[in-house]
Amino acid sequence: QVQLVESGGGLVQAGGSLRLSCAASGLTSSSYVMGWFRQAPGKEREFVGHITRTGASTIYADSVKGRFTISRDNAKNTMYLQMNSLKPEDTAVYSCAAAARVGVGWTYWGQGTQVTVSS
Repeated sequence: QVQLVESGGGLVQAGGSLRLSCAASGLTSSSYVMGWFRQAPGKEREFVGHITRTGASTIYADSVKGRFTISRDNAKNTMYLQMNSLKPEDTAVYSCAAAARVGVGWTYWGQGTQVTVSS
């Protein structure tokens, strides 16, 4: 059974930092592209970024570029999202996902972790 479990969310002041983790089980994460998404109340789910299987390449949404960094440790089957210079508009439920390759759709999803940024 495949599971993606996010952790590390919480409440932080604007300008602060958080690091989210996405732990994968039931699959070999190095075989998958891994991504982060977020959904704010009343809004559609938004792509945050993704990282390729080896971690050699990352892509980010313009809204987070330069502030967020995605990394992965395949030995630990874990992906990370380092979020710096957080803004109130970053408040959302953050979820991770796994795909066999870019462009084919995200096959597995985590339940999400809440990030709240206060002004």
